Amino acid sequence: MGLDDDPFDWRVTKDGQLLVSRGGRVVTTVRGSAAAKLLGRLERAADDEAQQLLARATGNYKRGNERHG
Repeated sequence: MGLDDDPFDWRVTKDGQLLVSRGGRVVTTVRGSAAAKLLGRLERAADDEAQQLLARATGNYKRGNERHG
């Protein structure tokens, strides 16, 4: 199951927090200057790039050490 099948969603709260969710559950909250920086990048990014940015924000991205079947 990849980002195409189960993409990340995000929304900004009134106090500037960036909530990142996947599968209907909030998986991480980004606050402060990190949230502002990520939000700026997300607004300029294409869909594929935005998904990669969100994956990196959650720590859920390929590290190069995954085993293949």
